[in-house]
Amino acid sequence: MTDRHRGPDRGGRDAPGASAALGAGAALFNERRFLAARDAWNRGRRSAGDDRGDDDERLLRALAATAAATHRAADGDRAGAAAEADDAAAALRGVADARCVALAPVREWAERLAADPGGADPASAPRIRVDGEAPMVDGLSLAAAGVAAPALATAGEPGDPETLATAAAFAREERGTGRTEFAELLFAYLRTPDARPQVAARLGDHVDREERKRRDVDGLF
Repeated sequence: MTDRHRGPDRGGRDAPGASAALGAGAALFNERRFLAARDAWNRGRRSAGDDRGDDDERLLRALAATAAATHRAADGDRAGAAAEADDAAAALRGVADARCVALAPVREWAERLAADPGGADPASAPRIRVDGEAPMVDGLSLAAAGVAAPALATAGEPGDPETLATAAAFAREERGTGRTEFAELLFAYLRTPDARPQVAARLGDHVDREERKRRDVDGLF
């Protein structure tokens, strides 16, 4: 395959960066999808590779641990919740650059979970605020949506996470071309939970078709 016709790497090489993961995880956490939020933030940790990488990794690790603790508390796993919350509180104390995230309520929540995981109702978890706003899934950017969709699939929603990540990469390629098919389906996946099985299937078909088309083009060179 030539570089000219190479499509998005299914291994996630051209995944969006830490900012997209931060917004995606915040929106998922705010909608009480704690396991998906953890996955979104962990995806951002893997892509934090610029000069801010260390600061970004610490922030995302702290948030992912908070989401994991909250998920375990919701499942009634008090010991697991306390252990994760201890890790979260320690990680939050090490965050120097919060990227405009309001961390004080998150620290308070992690410390509360660590002290009394059985008495802390996950429904009362704070909203994650970024730049003064509490993002929700229906307001995400395309880059953040491309993190949130695979994270939801990893957490048990319909669809294959790898296929959804590839669809997100194709959607980013479409920007500025006038073709928005992948982006529209990606947002439909996020915004219409009842239709996710059908939308995931359509995205899978579109990804397969696009990859076949690119392979056919590659065969001409």
